[in-house]
Amino acid sequence: MSAQHDPNCVFCKIVAGQIPSRKVYEDEDLFVFHDIHPWAPVHFLMVPKVHIPSMAQVGPEHERLMGRLLTLAPKLALEQGCNPYPEGGFRIVCNTGQEGGQEVHHLHVHVIGGPRPWAKG
Repeated sequence: MSAQHDPNCVFCKIVAGQIPSRKVYEDEDLFVFHDIHPWAPVHFLMVPKVHIPSMAQVGPEHERLMGRLLTLAPKLALEQGCNPYPEGGFRIVCNTGQEGGQEVHHLHVHVIGGPRPWAKG
């Protein structure tokens, strides 16, 4: 792995194919897969392929990457079964740091949706 990857990071291992996942989408910058403990009928994670520990480390050099992630989220949400806006919709969550509830220290965005009630949120 390159210096832009952490060999001990579970998400880096998923991106590299070392740990299996249920892939939703992949391009040169992003890997998207279903959450193994979904909170709602639709629940997937969007992770950059490059290892960024959290949203706290995002800088100007990541503008294109983060813009790509946020513009892709609505398309994937609909494809995965979220109902269209405004009656439907989805939630985008990015936990940052221990106090923010982050469990895996590789930047990731949860996209959560589908008919309520949900297990959390």
